[in-house]
Amino acid sequence: MKNSEINFTIDLDNQNVPEKIHWSATDNPNEGINDTRAIAIAVWDHYHRGTLKIDLWTKDMEVFDMKRFYIEIMSGIADTLLTATNDKVMADAIEGVCETLSKKLDEEMKAAK
Repeated sequence: MKNSEINFTIDLDNQNVPEKIHWSATDNPNEGINDTRAIAIAVWDHYHRGTLKIDLWTKDMEVFDMKRFYIEIMSGIADTLLTATNDKVMADAIEGVCETLSKKLDEEMKAAK
């Protein structure tokens, strides 16, 4: 059996706010690219039938980028849901929300210029 690892290292300031986030993975296709400004990890707790999650972002993560990050996460969730459950109705509903949020974000970004 093959094992694969994903590791995160978080550099914190004096108030425990992330300043830098580094990651590595044994199967990283982008070898050499190992820093990021945000991570979102979700794990299914089958004992309590609920989700455990960790969301971290650095001080220099821009607001528009953070919004785009979460819209893209949601879109990815729609793809995964469709693959895992074949529930096209739910996947399409999530994608619809993503499209709405993307348009709203584009308007916000134009207005901020």
